[in-house]
Amino acid sequence: MALAFILADRQSPTSRALGMFLACTGLSIAIDVLWVIPMRIESGIVAWEGLLALPQSLAIVFAFEWVLRVRETIPAANLKTQGPNRLLRIAQGLAMVYGLAAVAFPAQRAAHFGNLMLYPGERVHPTFWLFFVPLALSIAIGTAGTLFTLYRRPDRAEVRRLVAFAIGAPVMATGIIAPPHLAALSTTVGLLVLLIGSVQYHVTQGQRAQFLSRFLAPQVAQLVTKRGLKSATDEKTLELSVVCCDLRGFTAFSAATSSRRVIEILREYYDAVGIAAAACGGTIKDQAGDGVLILVGAPLPFDDHAQRAIELARQIREVGIALARQWSNQEMQLGMGVGVASGFVTVGVIGGASRLEYTAVGAPVNLASRLCSEAAHGQVLVDERTVELLRAHPSDSRLDAGNTLDLKGFAAPVPSYVLAAA
Repeated sequence: MALAFILADRQSPTSRALGMFLACTGLSIAIDVLWVIPMRIESGIVAWEGLLALPQSLAIVFAFEWVLRVRETIPAANLKTQGPNRLLRIAQGLAMVYGLAAVAFPAQRAAHFGNLMLYPGERVHPTFWLFFVPLALSIAIGTAGTLFTLYRRPDRAEVRRLVAFAIGAPVMATGIIAPPHLAALSTTVGLLVLLIGSVQYHVTQGQRAQFLSRFLAPQVAQLVTKRGLKSATDEKTLELSVVCCDLRGFTAFSAATSSRRVIEILREYYDAVGIAAAACGGTIKDQAGDGVLILVGAPLPFDDHAQRAIELARQIREVGIALARQWSNQEMQLGMGVGVASGFVTVGVIGGASRLEYTAVGAPVNLASRLCSEAAHGQVLVDERTVELLRAHPSDSRLDAGNTLDLKGFAAPVPSYVLAAA
């Protein structure tokens, strides 16, 4: 269980602490079953046997360390007081007191505490309390700290693990004291409760990832899966192509149309553009109103990004013309314009603690947007760099020389080319 949780969520400090708790629990069980019990049968109690109880103490320490790390993820405004932190630290200290007592008095622990069996009318030996008091107080105080943490509204996924821990930890702890046939049962039941809560945690996280993937480009999700989040979000400068499209006459159309109908049209429009972008390897960077900005060549690089961008522009034009014809009426006419530009762009993730955005900064981004604004209905305007890249890699696309345009934000006139109709 420890290995599974660490490998599944290795970047999370909370999951690492939980994994260490489970690892120490597993080590403690293995030591008792495979080493301590056979050694007692063969050699009796040895002076250093108490050292073998330290994994039990460390398991409790890491368990409450996990709760402490969960608390670090809760907004400070919700915590209000650091009292539960102190409770959890006290619980960790008491767990170590139990471990030190086991090291100092191994014979008494073996005879009167661990795997305790009482017969009718028999009372526990006084030294039993030497080990029971710090252990019981540690579990009780730590569970109280866990319950206080639940009260402060941690992340919903973590709530599932915390509830499972608050139920399962005391049940598992009885395995330290109970006779072997009951210890195996209580430990297994406690672990199963914790496993159920932990699986629910990962299911919740998976559902969140599935939900968010609908807002991210599939290429970004694919890159994160293959190379990790850092590779997908590192800032880098590379040459790529940018495709920008928007609807002509949409402002007047939306003012004269019900908002529900406008949303339906935008949804159909976004779906059509998204299908075309996915087919050509494009990553949708922005969807704002009737405008869509698509990167071809980031975060996944393509040597033929210019060819892909032209093919994407062609497909967008085709679906845009068809949709505009479908949506337009005698009073309101919609159209579609597309701009394509290529060049070096810096891409990466920017933002603050509350929100991150995959962004692209560079002249080609602005140029594609300006060309799109200049394009007439059914027209695709292309910049000179894209044409140069297409000449280096011949394609079936025919580009005719267009007008030299004075574009906002560009000091010199910009030559343009027009993608011929199919």
